[in-house]
Amino acid sequence: MNAQRQTSDVLIAGAGAAGLAQACALADALGADASITVVDRAVLGAVAASGSDPRAYALSAGSKHVLERLGVWEAVAPHAQPVTGIDITDSSLDDAFRPRLLGYDNRLDTGEPGTYVVREMHLRAALLAAAAARPGVRLRGGCEVADVIVAGPHTRLTLDSGEVLAAPLLIAADGRKSAVRERVGLKVVSWTYPQTGIVAIVKLEKPHQGRAVQHFLPAGPFAILPLPEDHACITWSEDAGRAAEILAMGADDFHRELALRFGHRLGDFEIVSPRASWPLAMHLARGMVAPRVALVSDAAHGVHPIAGQGLNLGLRDVAALTEVVTDAARLGLDIGALDVLQRYERWRRTDSAMSAATFDALNRLFSNDWSVLRTVRDAGLGLVDRMPQLKQFFVAEAAGLTGDVPKLLRGEPV
Repeated sequence: MNAQRQTSDVLIAGAGAAGLAQACALADALGADASITVVDRAVLGAVAASGSDPRAYALSAGSKHVLERLGVWEAVAPHAQPVTGIDITDSSLDDAFRPRLLGYDNRLDTGEPGTYVVREMHLRAALLAAAAARPGVRLRGGCEVADVIVAGPHTRLTLDSGEVLAAPLLIAADGRKSAVRERVGLKVVSWTYPQTGIVAIVKLEKPHQGRAVQHFLPAGPFAILPLPEDHACITWSEDAGRAAEILAMGADDFHRELALRFGHRLGDFEIVSPRASWPLAMHLARGMVAPRVALVSDAAHGVHPIAGQGLNLGLRDVAALTEVVTDAARLGLDIGALDVLQRYERWRRTDSAMSAATFDALNRLFSNDWSVLRTVRDAGLGLVDRMPQLKQFFVAEAAGLTGDVPKLLRGEPV
């Protein structure tokens, strides 16, 4: 096929939540005449809501604003649980009592919750439907990226089928092992953690009342994220060797291991999903842009899940890149030019690097059982617990509403 006949205004590699949000945002901002092609290795049919995928996102208020502007939140809202408060403990696994060292109301000054928890399958289904409904967006599933070549005014994306797609701008939203990032030579700084992430959905015996719980345990953080109808998503970081043993257990033994970490406040629980797991690692791209190429979300940065901020960072990227590209298009500039894309990189680079470093430091600080260090960190948590203004700042920061905030995160049109 002729490459010229397959030219778009923007190509997006990756149809996860960030890639689909990017397609919707650019389609809205650039207007009805814009053509945007999204390619993904998976077949892009309807997302099954069978309950088999236990993953969930802790969406910040800023991310919710983005989804509202994209017309997606209405479909997501019935499946989203506002997080009204957060409780933090720090203890050993065999401690009989886990005192709450830090607890705070998770609401902004406006009264809006700072965080909402929603399962991945519900969010992606809503985004996929929204992208498919936009006339300027073309979704191409079952496509592997074979090659990327920047040539003159276009980037050419060759698929494993031999087809060639071209556009002035290619956005890589294709995950931590981004094929686009590798093809254009953008290097990463990365390391692995001696931890495995484990996720499962549980039905609680007692109402969670919208409060999230973060138990800091020696092997890693153990979070109980509230979901609608008194369900919860368990996000558990465990020593990699011990995690392999736990994941190999039968249902009853796995339940007992969860119960050891769960605490007693919410009563017993029933595991209602398959368990899922993945090795934990951190990476940060040395550069977020190259000529005619921009990285967003996990292609640009992968952080420890200790604070549940991975997708929120990705949607901040989406909002910033949408604003930069749209500003350039309205001025008649080349949207894929390096100087245009470097504005996006300057905007997002510091936040990405600081977030990755902060979450890495928190994991290292709390994922141990050193008695002296625990005494110091517990004193610090207790001090923060007595400082309401500082807690309110943390809520606003986690909501993505501090600093130079892109319009979409403020709920404003681009």
